Amino acid sequence: MATATAGGVTVTATAAVTSIRWTMGDGTTVTCAGPGTPYQASVGMADSSDCGHRYSQISSGRPGEQYPLTAISTWTVTWQVTGGGADSGEFTETRSSTVGVRGGEVPVLSR
Repeated sequence: MATATAGGVTVTATAAVTSIRWTMGDGTTVTCAGPGTPYQASVGMADSSDCGHRYSQISSGRPGEQYPLTAISTWTVTWQVTGGGADSGEFTETRSSTVGVRGGEVPVLSR
């Protein structure tokens, strides 16, 4: 939430992620409701409880040795004006970001 005041007029805006569409770079697309669950080291390599993806192939041999991971987030922004002719509304905004993700093999050791 952000608030700004000027000349007796106050505008308050609140933004919330309503969904994220992940293009995983291996042909898979995953759509998550809301922002998802932040990673916690305490859960280790466990699958996500609400939205996740596990690569079936390593990324070596791909351009840059990475999968191109793209996240497109959809935000709902609500706003309200008080003072000087009160008004309110809502709009939707999308944002996109792409990063490279390396996926490698985990060696299995035995005694």
